[in-house]
Amino acid sequence: MFAIRISHVLLACLKNSTFHSGSGISCSRLLYSARKMAYSVIERGAPNSIDYRVYIKDQNGPISPLHDIPLFADAGKKIYNMVVEVPRWTNAKMEITMKETLNPIKQDVKKGKPRFVANCFPHHGYIWNYGALPQTWENPEHLDDGTGCKGDNDPIDALEIGYKIAKRGEILQVKVLGTIALIDEGETDWKVIVIDINDPLAEQVNDIADVEKHFPGLLKASVEWFKIYKIPDGKPENQFAFNGEAKPAAFAQNVVEEVHKFWKQLVNKEADAKGISCVNTTIEGSPFRITSSDAMEIVNKTPALSTPLPIDPLVGKWHYIHLK
Repeated sequence: MFAIRISHVLLACLKNSTFHSGSGISCSRLLYSARKMAYSVIERGAPNSIDYRVYIKDQNGPISPLHDIPLFADAGKKIYNMVVEVPRWTNAKMEITMKETLNPIKQDVKKGKPRFVANCFPHHGYIWNYGALPQTWENPEHLDDGTGCKGDNDPIDALEIGYKIAKRGEILQVKVLGTIALIDEGETDWKVIVIDINDPLAEQVNDIADVEKHFPGLLKASVEWFKIYKIPDGKPENQFAFNGEAKPAAFAQNVVEEVHKFWKQLVNKEADAKGISCVNTTIEGSPFRITSSDAMEIVNKTPALSTPLPIDPLVGKWHYIHLK
């Protein structure tokens, strides 16, 4: 009965975007959920190994999370899509790989082994759902006027601060609240602060000041996390542009728009790809476009999903940091 009721509500939503059902189901949330359900994951290889991959697929087959998922879920309302790479409280350093065909999510490798981010007291793993906004690229040839540094050659990072722990490879619909400008080993590495539109606080949180009001201490903790997280690996503390001050939503949206333009240059061969795979299955007129069957063939050539490898107990160690 619930599924039938949902279908009636969804039909009404499609006919009238302002409709709200008597059951209390929000049409906007229902429509976003319908879009979200179009994506799922294909796991390949052994989790916790260097062969592990998470491919994203839509109703037609495997896609590139970097190129084939639209930046906007709703451009008019400034609702963005976000690809979750690292669920909150976990520390496997998973990321969209730029140079492999279809850009699967894989674990970063350090000294030939899968990389885990150190737990710096009092934090454990990532303190947000961590991921990226699709169809963005921080151009390593572009010198940012505000930060004085060039881009880090990756999609722009997103920190989702809602209550729910997301799943690896999940596609969330989020709104942008602000941004922090991390300078990571001399490169501009924007961290865009977002919230899932389905979070209970989403309607009350619209800008960076609202984050401090409803999530007191989180911005300060976020700056601290990025400042110290590489110290256990023998690297110096990271620096920030703007003295670590979080910039507001309008500023962040402009940054996202800029890196979206850089991505367009990338897929249109107007910028040096530097080995980045631009293979996609959906972009009209793209010289890199392939068929869904070709994409499936690429995935099928990778090792099949197998038993996870054990994780070294040292991964759970807490590191106590002394800042100089």
